[in-house]
Amino acid sequence: MAEPVLEVRHVVREFGEGDARTRVLHGISLTVRSGELSALVGPSGSGKSTLLNIMGLLDRPSSGAVLIGGRDTTQLDDRALTELRGRTLGFVFQFHHLMPAFSALENVLMPAYADRGRVDSKLDARGLQLLASVGLTERAHHSARDLSGGEAQRVALARALANEPALVLADEPTGNLDTHSAEAVFGLLRRFCKERGTTFLLVTHDSRLAARCDRIVTLVDGRVVSDARRGAADTAPGTFSET
Repeated sequence: MAEPVLEVRHVVREFGEGDARTRVLHGISLTVRSGELSALVGPSGSGKSTLLNIMGLLDRPSSGAVLIGGRDTTQLDDRALTELRGRTLGFVFQFHHLMPAFSALENVLMPAYADRGRVDSKLDARGLQLLASVGLTERAHHSARDLSGGEAQRVALARALANEPALVLADEPTGNLDTHSAEAVFGLLRRFCKERGTTFLLVTHDSRLAARCDRIVTLVDGRVVSDARRGAADTAPGTFSET
């Protein structure tokens, strides 16, 4: 069995104080293993984004623990969390969040620049290789504002891979794309997972996309109600509704 990349242990997340306190996550435990392409699904308000933020070290749980590569992040300060996040995790969001004043190549290399604290032209070859892998070599020096939606999301995917992360977390990565572009982006996720062994966990409301992942984790009211591998008898994509 592949090694765990990320482990969530009995995670609870509450918001508010006193009588207004609301529990959004109820003791979630989940292990993501190397080389998986997993989908996290569930209705609106089920806690998907909250859980993703905690797994991405963008938010802290009220109780419980998150382990990255076996390292317990509970006691890390904000600076250490930022460093660990930048070096071990990649992110793709529904909206690409590219910097419009910079080229596609510069956007791809932003995480690497941030890790080094400076712009480094020696990294250009890596950025060009990543853009080639998503079919955008000819757009490398074009401004991000000149890219189509599908192109911009492919640049965002290349950016997520810039620091060779152990895990890429994707929040509705195809949700803002037309069918053709969404298919292209998902095809890249699948290819990177298969050929490079990159681990992906994506939040999606698209049951057809989720059905093509290796694993489907279903969250309802802040609890995992199903965790099924593709082909397993209890895998039933499309049984939840997005409201």
